[in-house]
Amino acid sequence: MFAIDFPPVSHVINWPDLFFDDTLFAVNKVVVLMWISAAVSIGFVLLAGRNAKLVPSPLQSIGESFYDFIQNGIILQTMGPEGLGYTPFLGSLFSFILVCNIWGIMPSIQMPVNARIALPAFLAIMVWVVFVVVGVVKQGPLKYLKNTGFPPGVPKALYILVTPIELVSTFIVRPLSMSVRLFANMLAGHLLLVSFATICAALFSLSITLVILPFSFGLLAALTGFEILVAFLQAFIFTILAAVYIGSSMHPEH
Repeated sequence: MFAIDFPPVSHVINWPDLFFDDTLFAVNKVVVLMWISAAVSIGFVLLAGRNAKLVPSPLQSIGESFYDFIQNGIILQTMGPEGLGYTPFLGSLFSFILVCNIWGIMPSIQMPVNARIALPAFLAIMVWVVFVVVGVVKQGPLKYLKNTGFPPGVPKALYILVTPIELVSTFIVRPLSMSVRLFANMLAGHLLLVSFATICAALFSLSITLVILPFSFGLLAALTGFEILVAFLQAFIFTILAAVYIGSSMHPEH
């Protein structure tokens, strides 16, 4: 028999403060990774667009592919041509979230920034502010509330039930679901990887290591690859939802 010492959840997601301990402006590992993620996202765009040539360099090709992916894969599919002006915002959102997620599989770091609820909540609130402001500017405040709370095609008698549901769904559930979805998926993947990494480390001390370890290590590698896919999908889902919500504010139902 052997025992595996799993670290408590608090040790996996909470990190000691590095600067300004126990203050409102305390800086820990997650905050530093968030800053680095922002710098990486900005640096990628600046370097990819620097000295653009007719025959693109490898980095320029990656940047152009990323640009086409945001426009053709997200904006045109959800917002139409009128939404192309939101390419910088949605592209920045996608790249920042993706880099924040990828930290979860980086050796010696292994902490996805979005496994802490603060950043997903902030991003969701930012998207909420954007699509509400767009709706008010494009439709006017009263018409925006009317189009949101009184969707067309619904019998008037049902508005007693439909209107509160629509208002709560649009102004409360949307940002809440966006933040919780991103946070919960990244936290779950992070905990899963930590658990299997702990198991692999414990198997080194067993006499049957050569029999068990290859299978456990292979599963850990497969989970790591799956986590990369999840990191990309969560960035994509968050961005495409942002595009859908902004597009719905630009184009009210008729």
